[in-house]
Amino acid sequence: MEEFEDVNFQIFRDCLSNPLIEKSSEQPAKKTRKARENSRRKTAIKRVIHETEEANDAEELAEFIDYLALEIFSSLPTSLRELTYSAWLNNPSLQALYNDPLSPPRVTSILDPLPPTITDSLITYSLLAPNQTTNEFLSPILNSYLSTLLTPPPKPHEQRPFVTECEICQRSWIPLTFHHLIPKGVHAKVLKRGWHTEDQLNNVAWLCRACHSFVHRAASLDELAKEYYTVEKLVEREDVRRFGEWVGKVRWKAR
Repeated sequence: MEEFEDVNFQIFRDCLSNPLIEKSSEQPAKKTRKARENSRRKTAIKRVIHETEEANDAEELAEFIDYLALEIFSSLPTSLRELTYSAWLNNPSLQALYNDPLSPPRVTSILDPLPPTITDSLITYSLLAPNQTTNEFLSPILNSYLSTLLTPPPKPHEQRPFVTECEICQRSWIPLTFHHLIPKGVHAKVLKRGWHTEDQLNNVAWLCRACHSFVHRAASLDELAKEYYTVEKLVEREDVRRFGEWVGKVRWKAR
């Protein structure tokens, strides 16, 4: 799998995991009175064994979810595996292909080419309801995946309540400012030269004032816009990473 598909795979795996976890966590039939009395007489050793078995079951479920998600995701159309909100927003062809929710014919065209081993796995693990087809089982999962991809990112002021620390130095007890990852001063140039699309111009990172100032000292506006337009790309720079590690240790005494 290509590295840039990994984020989408994780989203798809999460969508797939919900019905599988729900199915696996269904409560067993109630025990009889005698069974309950016998259960109370279990030894501590048996309880430990039971807990170990539950842990093993959870581990096996995680492995199965990972396997099934990879099998399905790898068989999806490349355009769907690589889809992003920005790409969809700026490409009429993608908009025509992937409406939210997907039409039944479109779902069929996506899911019919899946290998038969996927249906075999669903049947083996009793995941399909009586008379339910693989496409019927996977359709809501596919739509959930698409809906997540096509959800517009929050506006900068809406992100702040969810950010608890500087995204470079990780200090959580200091005021934060938002840094335009694509500096506003070069927005016109960015669009003219096709470096980014318009919907990406307001992407921000929440930084403490020290890290914010250092970033602007470390690179020009053009460099920030063209080369360091994500937090991940910023911290790949050794000088930014080292500064973040150092300033993260700077703490003043409580008053």
